Amino acid sequence: MKFSVTIDVPLIDEGLRFYRDALGLVEVARPIPTYVILDCGGAQVGLMEKPAGSVPAKGSSDVRRYERHWTPVHIDFHVDDFELALANLLSAGAKCEQRFEVEGRPPIAFCSDPFGNGFCILGPKAGL
Repeated sequence: MKFSVTIDVPLIDEGLRFYRDALGLVEVARPIPTYVILDCGGAQVGLMEKPAGSVPAKGSSDVRRYERHWTPVHIDFHVDDFELALANLLSAGAKCEQRFEVEGRPPIAFCSDPFGNGFCILGPKAGL
């Protein structure tokens, strides 16, 4: 079994700019103009252009919003250089909402992308 994760973004070029430039993900395919597949350390992350206000599923009363929102599912990005990754994310438009550094555990930052999607970055375990 394999898996991939797809993130809705309002404009594909903005989403690509953030995830490519801030995290170094590499575009590997663009099957249609509004969908990009990125490589993330051997896993695939898709970016799908979906306009704000569009309905996410038939029969749903909810609509896509690109301000900060909560979802029970998020991505954890494991990075080798925590400080550099966090600096790159912040300069690309991410927000760091909480940061934890506990002795003996990897540093972690709870973040959101410019489109309101939450994610975490985790650095290597202290001393490694």
